[in-house]
Amino acid sequence: MTGDLGGAQILVTRPTAQAEPLCRLIEQHGGKPLRFPTLAIAPMPVDPKSLENALASDWLLFTSTNAVKFALQALAGKITELKSKRIAAVGKATAAALEQAALNLTSCPDTDFSSEGLLAQSSLSDVAGQRITIVRGLGGREVMAQELTARGAQVTCLELYRRYAPANDNRAIQKTILAGNLDATTITSGEALQNLLTMLTPETLAKMQRLPLLVVSSRIAEQARRAGFQCIAVTAQASDSAILETLTMLFTGENSGRRH
Repeated sequence: MTGDLGGAQILVTRPTAQAEPLCRLIEQHGGKPLRFPTLAIAPMPVDPKSLENALASDWLLFTSTNAVKFALQALAGKITELKSKRIAAVGKATAAALEQAALNLTSCPDTDFSSEGLLAQSSLSDVAGQRITIVRGLGGREVMAQELTARGAQVTCLELYRRYAPANDNRAIQKTILAGNLDATTITSGEALQNLLTMLTPETLAKMQRLPLLVVSSRIAEQARRAGFQCIAVTAQASDSAILETLTMLFTGENSGRRH
């Protein structure tokens, strides 16, 4: 990455524990990250029976890096048993987290990093009679479970964490936006976007909606469009490096990105 963000002030809405790598990248490339988490993550108590069912599955499908993180914590001491399972990841960042844990990856989309993209993989086309555990957060999308059930699989969901809106002091960020000192906003989930909409006054939100909004999927882009955002860019994937690449494209014209 060689593009200089030229001092652009960029709102980073990732959960606090996950925001720093992206913030450092922005700083290293000449931008100024404004930390304003619109989503928080907390582990959930897990029924030991649910963990036993997961370890008895033929497949484990991981929907996020958080799913990997909390699964490794919940299954501490039993990681060896996971090595014999077929394991799938919804995207590259999730795949990287699994590989870092020395788990063998069977399937991951090449381009469409979503539930739909994973379901399109040939390895999951014929799963009749197989036991599949979807590892996710509380209240995750149901499209994967529904489709795999329709294909004849025995599907269970292992929900290891919950997402919620943090109690932020929004006065400083609203002052920044109203003064015209925000240049772009990054959003990495639909829930984070929905929370952001409730954290700002109508006047502040109206001003933000005219600024570039960077999102990590076409599904979130459509949600943002319906919410009134006018300049939406979609990253090639959800990784910090892809987010930086798209930000660089927005401010310098270098690298590639997709506009909606």
